[in-house]
Amino acid sequence: MRTDVTFTSAGITLAGHLYTPDTAADGPLAAVVVAHPGAGVKEQTADAYAQRLADAGFVALTYDAAYQGESGGTPRGTEDPAQRVEDIKNAVSYLTTRPEIGSDRIGALGICASGGYVIPAAVTDHRIRAVATAGAVDLGLYFRVGPDGTQDPAALQALLDAAAAARTTEAAGEPLPTMSVRPTEEEARAGGRYSYEAWEYYSTDRGRHPRQADEFTFSSVDKIMNFDAFHLIGLLAPRPLLMVAGNEAATAWMSEEAVKKANEPKRLHWIEGASHVDLYDRYVPQVTTELLPFFTQNLAAQTAHATV
Repeated sequence: MRTDVTFTSAGITLAGHLYTPDTAADGPLAAVVVAHPGAGVKEQTADAYAQRLADAGFVALTYDAAYQGESGGTPRGTEDPAQRVEDIKNAVSYLTTRPEIGSDRIGALGICASGGYVIPAAVTDHRIRAVATAGAVDLGLYFRVGPDGTQDPAALQALLDAAAAARTTEAAGEPLPTMSVRPTEEEARAGGRYSYEAWEYYSTDRGRHPRQADEFTFSSVDKIMNFDAFHLIGLLAPRPLLMVAGNEAATAWMSEEAVKKANEPKRLHWIEGASHVDLYDRYVPQVTTELLPFFTQNLAAQTAHATV
């Protein structure tokens, strides 16, 4: 069953979907916060995972990030990693108010950019008892070096120049400039497999949603550049970490590097034949096959939360 809910995050009202199992439970339920990719909305891949978690007996909460989708906040199209981390923590806070949920049985799943956001959220919020990611991306690293780590350094400098100019424009009282995050089909094809698959998901009937963010404010750029998703990942332990990535994903190296920095218990699981965007829809069943036992074991009542 899905219920529309709202909660606040740093004074901003966030719109969410709360998925609950159809069958009654004997005691408090385990719950998972499911955070969507950058520039996505809850109705896309996050809801797909939440539905499967609910079918397996979990409560699952998806929501639109602040400044995006149905959630509040201006300027629209802002992608602020600090706020995104706060959104996850406040989603956890909301779950603790629900009488059907065990407040000591809450985990988090981050997809794409949110796979980067859930790590610092959990490091500093011990209410998150287990963390899983699907196609994790450190968005700061993505902007600095590109999805595969080979971006021309000049691209970073150009973005920072534009971000600085945008701040000057804003200070003058003029409309805040935005940058498109949706290339044309021609641009996407020229950008390689990762770029084309992202275009195909977000710009065709495969995954497009009318409320997705097609532009970021340029004021987002320097906020994103400063972000480092995994530098404190070692402090997540002894709470468990599961990272799932497609072995053909351009971004897979980010999950590899993150797992190297993490302490036990940790596990990196490869989905054979999958690219990055494949984990949004085409390989959701395969990813869920790993998520369900992970959350079942680590969010069980009286668990020590130390298995993967």
